[in-house]
Amino acid sequence: MAFPDRIERKLELPHPPERVWAALTTAEGLGTWFGNEATIDLRLGGQATMTWTSGDKATFTVELLEPPRVFGYTWNISGLPADDPRRTYVEFTLEPTGAGTTLTVVESGFAQLPEDAHAKAFGSNSDGWTSELGELAAYLDGLS
Repeated sequence: MAFPDRIERKLELPHPPERVWAALTTAEGLGTWFGNEATIDLRLGGQATMTWTSGDKATFTVELLEPPRVFGYTWNISGLPADDPRRTYVEFTLEPTGAGTTLTVVESGFAQLPEDAHAKAFGSNSDGWTSELGELAAYLDGLS
């Protein structure tokens, strides 16, 4: 049986692409909507780390950088040990619209997992993107 490999979310934001880009690619932005604190080395191969007050931590590696249109990274898969070499790839694509920006987020790479790990990671991240993108929209609205 084949498992879903990708999660895709689309969000219409009433903010210009440059503002959305800054929210996605700066420590201030990431540390506000995605985590409680963040660092980022915004270059190909650069790393970003997000931490939460819960003690959770996520690290990703920048894989694609086309400012202010496309930002992609790889990161650990939820539920797997930190030293597991398998990763998923997340890509944000920003399209200017008359009213602001259409943001598309795609996370792929889940099909490489066995059934039990797939169910946990895919479900967790699917719910997570819904929540996190709501936080991104609220963060951007608060900047207005």
